[in-house]
Amino acid sequence: MLGFSVFLGQEITKDTISYIEQLSKTGFTGVFSSLHIPEDDAAQYLDRLKILGAATKKNKLSLMIDTSANALEKAGLSFQNVKLIKELGITGLRMDYGIDNVTIAQLSHELTVGLNASTISKQDLNELKENKADFTNMELWHNYYPRPETGLDRESFKQKNSSLRVLGLKVVAFVPGDEKFRGPLFKGLPTLEEHRGGHPLAGAIDLLENAEVDEVYIGDEGISEKAIQQFYHYQKENQISLNVRPINKDYISLILGDHVNRMDDARDVLRSRDARSKQTPAIKAAAAIERAIGSVTLDNELYGRYMGEIQVTKRDLAKDKKVNVIAKVVQDDLDLIGLIKPGQTFHLQLEEENQNGSK
Repeated sequence: MLGFSVFLGQEITKDTISYIEQLSKTGFTGVFSSLHIPEDDAAQYLDRLKILGAATKKNKLSLMIDTSANALEKAGLSFQNVKLIKELGITGLRMDYGIDNVTIAQLSHELTVGLNASTISKQDLNELKENKADFTNMELWHNYYPRPETGLDRESFKQKNSSLRVLGLKVVAFVPGDEKFRGPLFKGLPTLEEHRGGHPLAGAIDLLENAEVDEVYIGDEGISEKAIQQFYHYQKENQISLNVRPINKDYISLILGDHVNRMDDARDVLRSRDARSKQTPAIKAAAAIERAIGSVTLDNELYGRYMGEIQVTKRDLAKDKKVNVIAKVVQDDLDLIGLIKPGQTFHLQLEEENQNGSK
């Protein structure tokens, strides 16, 4: 369901191997790389592929390589020697320009074949059928877009995916990283333009749940330790973790920890299902302040039987003397709030706790 990228423009170091191992344990299942990035030295590709392939095999990860006919030859590989390709640990090839459909059909009986989801035509599909391609080994991969303002529009993207999924093929797309961005522009590698600069987990959930996508890869070369932990909790526990900064330290301990969003999901706020049932001290009213999106609030004694209710605002709300603002979700995590579903667990933690590696 989720994968990440490791590119061959730089040495595959011990840190790279550690990153691969960490994301494997986090629940990622695939690695994407490319043999035709203009800025790279193609002469280095084969040696680095050997190291990368060994690491993906060891960690039981698939390895999809983006290539063209010329790029494969420059790397010292050939479509006529599929055995060597597979020995390197490569499990799939994403086909770019210059590769005819006869070759693609033949390769589909040996490897997973990634077709370009943005450019595939009915004529291509007909030619693949005529040449007895194995469609059970085929996937439809969208591009990522390094240059700002060139990423895809959501509505046309969804329409394209709806038509493609009728074929019974998996649809794959990219979201940007949040730490180590790939050059030369360093502006993220999303498929959808609206995801550029956003949280990688928020983009991934959005694609999987709202955009007719089956599998999502991190386009850039790295995500932060904070994001890795958030991916871990989402994949292992279906929980979304939100990092917060305290505003009112008097009651900060009351809002931290696990919460469940009520099944009767409110328009304006996440409501912690069990907060009011817990025994709490009398909560004195604090100076009322505006409840900007991402405010974590605690109803005070002026709210009567609602005292102790914990909420996270989904939109900007006016100040209310009956509601104390206790903390604020950090800017990077705001995209995640609107993706928390009815009945889903979410976790509130101080930002420094995440940086220390604890939950």
